[in-house]
Amino acid sequence: MSERIGVYPGTFDPITLGHMDIIRRGAKLVDRLVIGVTTNPSKSPMFSLDERMAIVRREVEGIAGSIDVVAFDSLLMDFAEREGAKVIVRGLRAVADFEYEYQMAGMNQQINPRVETVFLMADVALQPIASRLVKEIAMFGGPIQRFVTPTVCEEVVARVEKLGRRGS
Repeated sequence: MSERIGVYPGTFDPITLGHMDIIRRGAKLVDRLVIGVTTNPSKSPMFSLDERMAIVRREVEGIAGSIDVVAFDSLLMDFAEREGAKVIVRGLRAVADFEYEYQMAGMNQQINPRVETVFLMADVALQPIASRLVKEIAMFGGPIQRFVTPTVCEEVVARVEKLGRRGS
């Protein structure tokens, strides 16, 4: 029997408790979960790719299962094929997420019908969390500790201070 490999892609800028929930649950569905860290050309990241890779690796260390963190800069379906994945894991927070993800899943299926997309609903308490909003709150000096781990919180606050944007 072949190993069931899944890919959970994202920018993870920064990784949130919502991401961690999907990783924990996704790791139970496959033999190996590959967290694909990418750069989205339409987003301007707070952390470099190398920083995000290191942060994600550190944050997933204690999660049960076989989890790898891999950078990629290609079409998701090409990355999934390279990793030997048969499943793409995606987290859904709200109806707006579903519409976008449903469209992406359809496009991805046209590109590579051998890979299925599996949607996991975010835990109700974590549904409003989005990396973009975490960064925005931090830039205005707001509290983000309910949305990220303590270490990630420290890193985001330090980065905001370094950028000189806190509370401005």
